[in-house]
Amino acid sequence: MVRRTLGNHHDGPDTLLVTSDTTQTDQVTSAAPQTRDDTERVRALVARARVVLWDFDGPVCRLFAGHSAEGVASDLVEWLEGRGLHGLLTEQERQSLDPHAVLRAVDLRQRGSDLVAELEERLTKEELKAAPLAMPTAYADPLIRTWTAVGSRLAITTNNSPRVVREYLTSRGLLGCFAPHVYGRTRELRHLKPDPHCLNRALHALGAAPSAALMIGDTPSDLEAARRADVPFLGYARNRAKEKLLRDAGATDVVGSLETVLDAVRGQA
Repeated sequence: MVRRTLGNHHDGPDTLLVTSDTTQTDQVTSAAPQTRDDTERVRALVARARVVLWDFDGPVCRLFAGHSAEGVASDLVEWLEGRGLHGLLTEQERQSLDPHAVLRAVDLRQRGSDLVAELEERLTKEELKAAPLAMPTAYADPLIRTWTAVGSRLAITTNNSPRVVREYLTSRGLLGCFAPHVYGRTRELRHLKPDPHCLNRALHALGAAPSAALMIGDTPSDLEAARRADVPFLGYARNRAKEKLLRDAGATDVVGSLETVLDAVRGQA
């Protein structure tokens, strides 16, 4: 790790720009290359942002890199079927590769029930198993540290359990860049994104106007939550398939690597 002093002092928890190599991080794959106009738009978004709201699974790390999300979804479905609740899910929901989709479907039909609470806790335990095997997103660690060093305030706004987020951030020495602003899944599952609840909680706690914030997310539900909260959005797409999903949902600013964002933040220092 290399530490470089800032040219100008910035108030905040650190006054150092921190860089790091990207070994043992999620490899950047073939998302579309950035054009000069793309880069300028990213710089403009970064320049306006005083608060940065991060989705967790994707932009910060791949939570299920070593503990399959598809397997977790399948286990949740099997657990429901073992309780005689096969009919609670549609066939499409039973085939879902997304554990949050299974959780959301059950909550829709059994809202506030002990069943939903138990299912949510089972998902949290699976996420906790995944955390030690999570793959850091390339350039995420130095970007988080550098953005903090230049005086921006950061928060996590995620559908994952806040317990899992804190455990992962602690393992990377990053919790201090966010704490106490980690806003994750609660037992009120109707507030999962695309509902903007976690974004609004973060903005309120930080005393920030939506226009002074920026959300970094990697799914259409992140984009929709940002729209509902009136927060500018920057998409992160680690491959072309992810980029297409974001573009089709209406995202105008998408990067294939956080290095582009890191360069923009360093340019402000």
